[in-house]
Amino acid sequence: MTDFLNLAVAIAREAGEMLTAKRPARPEAVGTKSSATDVVTALDRASEELIRARIKEARPGDAVLGEEGGETGGTASGEGRVRWVVDPIDGTVNFMYGLPDWSVSIAVEVDGEIVAGVVNVVPRGELFAAAKGGGAELLREGLPAERLRCNTGVPLSGALIATGFGYRPERRAVQAEVLAHVIPRVRDIRRSGSCAADLCSVAAGRVDGYYERGPEYWDFAAGGLIAAEAGARVGGLRGRPCNPEMTVCAAPGLFEELHDLLEPLDPERDG
Repeated sequence: MTDFLNLAVAIAREAGEMLTAKRPARPEAVGTKSSATDVVTALDRASEELIRARIKEARPGDAVLGEEGGETGGTASGEGRVRWVVDPIDGTVNFMYGLPDWSVSIAVEVDGEIVAGVVNVVPRGELFAAAKGGGAELLREGLPAERLRCNTGVPLSGALIATGFGYRPERRAVQAEVLAHVIPRVRDIRRSGSCAADLCSVAAGRVDGYYERGPEYWDFAAGGLIAAEAGARVGGLRGRPCNPEMTVCAAPGLFEELHDLLEPLDPERDG
């Protein structure tokens, strides 16, 4: 796992350096996904191409699942199968507008279990990393590694909760309805625009919890491991693992309170 983590850290750093060097003053969208406002830039694709190339050079038999290119490779079969899960830019709209919460996210699976995760929040100079069973750390250039622990003992009424919104109008309408029920019952709400960054914020104690409908596996794979290794519980509703229908993250105790607030609101529906 140390080898996987070291390689993921090196690749995420290189991708971040490339994106910083090549980012124009205002990147332009070259395509869309779920809606006209859910955009892709040329640098999303360039970042994923770089990451795939580095993985192939180091581990040619591994599979790669990327947001832009889908799943490729994977010549190895049976026990010990390795798959890399890549979001080349999580928070593309932030990236376009020059906002600081966008990241390169890379996770590593072995036999379907995530064993290493890296989230490089490039504009902030912060790289979050975790190995299964080894804890989570924040790495900043020139500073010693910082061990991460999520906030504990925070009641729902005193909790700072991060969330996000989808790109389709009908989904946003429901998310606004759910938010109207949540916000009077918590300390306040924050919205960064990056699922991966939000999960790392839970890990670092910068927010107390997080929930969102819509993030895909590549959005939460690395950040979810980092949050879990920092002591948070990460899952979906009604005992399911986190999934695109709903991802919830908070310390044990607060997780259950947040879950029980959300579940009766039917937040997995679209309008």
